[in-house]
Amino acid sequence: MVKELTPTSGAHRAAGRILDVLEHLAQGGQTLTLADLSHRLGVPKSSMLPLLRTLVARKWIEQPTPISYRLSDRHPIAGRWNAEPLELPKVARPFLERLTHDTGESSFIGVLPHGADSVVYIEKVESPQVIRYSAELGEQRPLHCTAVGMAVFAYLAPTQRDELLRSIRPRKFTGRTSTSPATIKRRLSQVRQDGVIVTLEEYVQGAGAIAAPIFDRNNVVVGALSLAGPADRLRARLDPLVDAVKTSSLAISVALGWRPATAPR
Repeated sequence: MVKELTPTSGAHRAAGRILDVLEHLAQGGQTLTLADLSHRLGVPKSSMLPLLRTLVARKWIEQPTPISYRLSDRHPIAGRWNAEPLELPKVARPFLERLTHDTGESSFIGVLPHGADSVVYIEKVESPQVIRYSAELGEQRPLHCTAVGMAVFAYLAPTQRDELLRSIRPRKFTGRTSTSPATIKRRLSQVRQDGVIVTLEEYVQGAGAIAAPIFDRNNVVVGALSLAGPADRLRARLDPLVDAVKTSSLAISVALGWRPATAPR
């Protein structure tokens, strides 16, 4: 339900909006997107975004993913202070540029927004080649048949992973798409064993991808790095590309504060 805000006589509109944002996020420890807050408060997204950026910069709120917001642990309501959060796209960008330069294929960062059942691309560096894999930032990808989706899916907390396995309705995109829950579950276990996943023509005919998870300093999966391109080009040099993706994803995790001793199993 949209809540239309009517400024009280003598009230400062911007200050009122800031307090409204904090109060909404404080209710039950909610995590909300820009679109959620804009809808709930009846404020245009173009006006809401500068407020959110200011609150993030001043550490009143934080971004568990680049497209969502929640009250920061540094806020007095939460009662304790945390280290400064790092922004995944900013940290990952140089590694994507290097990976695409070295491999000639497009590289992406995908995240699973809170409460969602699809991953979303939040950063990319596209291949300079004429024939390449291309996607827009903000595009969604299914969990069950994309490398970026499975790489995140595999490392979710067991309860969240099992809940998604029960709730998603896998759709068949190509003749190679796995839709059996039992098969998907086995593949997720294999991803956790290998630390990487390769999908070839499972989502788009003629295209493939390699992906590996990214972890933060608390050993929580925050997204995945994927390298995507024509399936035949990936098959021709699969082993070195897999090594490159694993190396790059680990480097991004380390840059976020993760340490190998905390690697999940």
